[in-house]
Amino acid sequence: MNKSTLESAPKSIREQQHPLIHRLANCIEATWQQHLQLSPYQVPEDLGYVEGSLEGERLVIENHCYQTPQFRKLHLELARVGNGLDILHCVMFPNAEYPLPIFGADLVGGRGGISAAIADLSPVSGDRSLPSTYQQHLSQLESYPFSQPRDLPPWGTIFSNFCLFIRPTSPEEEDAFIQRVQGFLTIHCQLASATHPLTTSEAVNQNLLGQQHYCQQQQQNDKTRRVLEKSFGMEWAERYMTTMLFDYVAV
Repeated sequence: MNKSTLESAPKSIREQQHPLIHRLANCIEATWQQHLQLSPYQVPEDLGYVEGSLEGERLVIENHCYQTPQFRKLHLELARVGNGLDILHCVMFPNAEYPLPIFGADLVGGRGGISAAIADLSPVSGDRSLPSTYQQHLSQLESYPFSQPRDLPPWGTIFSNFCLFIRPTSPEEEDAFIQRVQGFLTIHCQLASATHPLTTSEAVNQNLLGQQHYCQQQQQNDKTRRVLEKSFGMEWAERYMTTMLFDYVAV
């Protein structure tokens, strides 16, 4: 296994990835830059850019992370296995003092197109419901009749009723997915910027418990874990899952 830091990494692999992944990565970062005050987030030196192999194919992972007053970590991960598998993974982790849902998006694709496209604003409140302001704004987004909706995994109880999980089958559906993600992001960034921080330790702890539950459910994603274990071993995969992908502040 060969690892190096982000500073010595080659040009971003997004240039080589599926066009929809390239477009979504650019869309996410552009929306963040437009609506939020970004500052660098310190990524562990050996996890910013990682190379390994999976069944004889070269595996590359690069992580882009930022932080803002409202968000502890904005994480955009891009990964590529050989020339046949491209992945985008994104999560926005709110700071403990801000009662915000967790934005997440994933794209998985390759030569045959995008096989999975998911985006959501997942609630972390005790009753697992989104704040009323989010529900109001999300309800106003234009709907699109995607032809191949997909079923959520068994651990997907963390997702909201606005969760979009599809297999896009045409350029029009790919465009509609990008528009929906941009709508989610714009609403999230604007409402987050207008949200006042919590003022009691009890409320902060409840918020942290919700984020912890979200991360623990996501860590049950066996597909991601198996890929990492095959490439880097069980110990490294566990560290990456719990410190890079779905880390949380324990109560």
